[in-house]
Formats: sequence, structure tokens, C-alpha cells
Amino acid sequence: MEYIIRQEQEKDYEQVKAILQMTFPSEAESNLVDALRSNGKAIISLVAVCAEEVIGHIMFSPVSTTPPSEVKGIGLAPVAVHPDMQSQWIGSKLIYVGLQLCRELEYDFCVVLGDPNYYERFGFETASRFGLENEYGVDEEFMITRFSDRDVFGLVKYSPEFAVFSV
Repeated sequence: MEYIIRQEQEKDYEQVKAILQMTFPSEAESNLVDALRSNGKAIISLVAVCAEEVIGHIMFSPVSTTPPSEVKGIGLAPVAVHPDMQSQWIGSKLIYVGLQLCRELEYDFCVVLGDPNYYERFGFETASRFGLENEYGVDEEFMITRFSDRDVFGLVKYSPEFAVFSV
């Protein structure tokens, strides 16, 4: 199967919404994506497309630290692949391309809340090893990959849109 990864376009929104709703148990993720887009927080939003059909989606949005610092952070969430297309490396390709764009945009780090066994293959490590905390009270599942040597510390906070939807 051949597919391409490209920037999400407005014409993709409904297909992305459908994939998110098929992939996750509630509408929280699709509502989150809509809110991040509406509020200009979708820094990177990519789709995997096969024969004009969206088969996967990934979004990155800004994160901040408390206490505030000069480092520039971004969070990966969510990533979704159409259920009929899973286990074909589409999600992995979306993550690799997205992380490369984060580097090109000169972010210092990216965080994700997810399965360590999955995200370690992309260079993510448990964030608490670097003294980082998160607002969700999890440890091993909160991970970071760094793109620079700049120090990042404190509590990492996602955009306020995340608090509105229980994801």
C-alpha cells in the first residue's frame, strides 16, 4: 500500500474526526483536535493519505514549563491510524516525520503521554529521569525526547484545551 504524509488541510478535517472517533473510546480526542485547531495551537498537524483517503493523523501543540523557562517545548497528542490500517507502520511514520518537523522548527523538546514500550523506539525517555513533572500525576508514561542540550526542568503543562476534555 502506498501512502503519503503531508500537512493536514481543511478538506481533511471530517476524515480526521472520523478516524479519531473510530480509534478512541470517546469523542474527547476529536474535540481536543478541533479546539487546538480553532485556537491556533495545532503547530504541526499531519495526515497519512492513500488514494485521497486520510488513513492516519498526528498533531503537536505547544507545552510550557513551570517555572517558566526559555526552552521551547511541544507535545505530541493525539496520533491515530484508521483501525483497518493499523500495524502497517503508518503511525510510526507519522511520528518520525512529525519529530523531524519539530527539530526543523527548533523546538528543544517534545513530550508524550503514552506507552513507554512504544515511544522508546522514537527516542523518548521517562521525563522524570530529567527532573520533569507533569500535571497528570503519571511517571513512566510521561516521556520526553530532546532536540537540544538546553536544560528543561519543572512541571510541563499542556495547552489549556487539554484540561477541557478528559483525554
